Amino acid sequence: MLKIGLTGGIGCGKSTVSSLFAQLGVTIIDADDISHGLVSLGQPVLQQITQMFGSEMQSANGELNRSALKAYIFSNHDAKKKLEALLHPLIFQEISNRLNSLTVNYCIVSIPLLFETHAEYLVDRILVVNCDEQTQIERVQQRDNLTLNSIQAIMATQVCATFRTTHAHDILDNSKNNTTLAEQVKKLHDFYTSLSLS
Repeated sequence: MLKIGLTGGIGCGKSTVSSLFAQLGVTIIDADDISHGLVSLGQPVLQQITQMFGSEMQSANGELNRSALKAYIFSNHDAKKKLEALLHPLIFQEISNRLNSLTVNYCIVSIPLLFETHAEYLVDRILVVNCDEQTQIERVQQRDNLTLNSIQAIMATQVCATFRTTHAHDILDNSKNNTTLAEQVKKLHDFYTSLSLS
């Protein structure tokens, strides 16, 4: 089975690309979805996060207070490292488990921090979604309602676009409209299908 690692900077449109592949019948394994599952209500990881960083990391209904956690870890480097040390091994183990249970020609493994976490070993090819920095910032502002400083702080923790591009096997440009993107995804889908069958 051919394993395609999908990555890109914040706001570049990884979720849009994943959904376009999914519409073509491709299996998607999403690291963010796995992460959300790990910290959902009643999960032991949620308790560990609360013990590590304080009760304010849980909202009144007992769920993870995502905005509080995000604000805390992006202003505290040590806390970010602790959280990653807790979550990343669990996420990668679950990705491996899901990959081992698949019987398809190829799949997409969406890992936003693929390079940052040195998770290249999990995949056979790397697909990077790119767009210009201004578009990135605008998309994140619209989606997450974050300040420019917060967005730039997150971007500063990610590898630069040049690094991603030079380490990619395939690149999708998502600076334009979704129709153009869908056409690019369809071409890649055909390519990956033929590659997986060869």
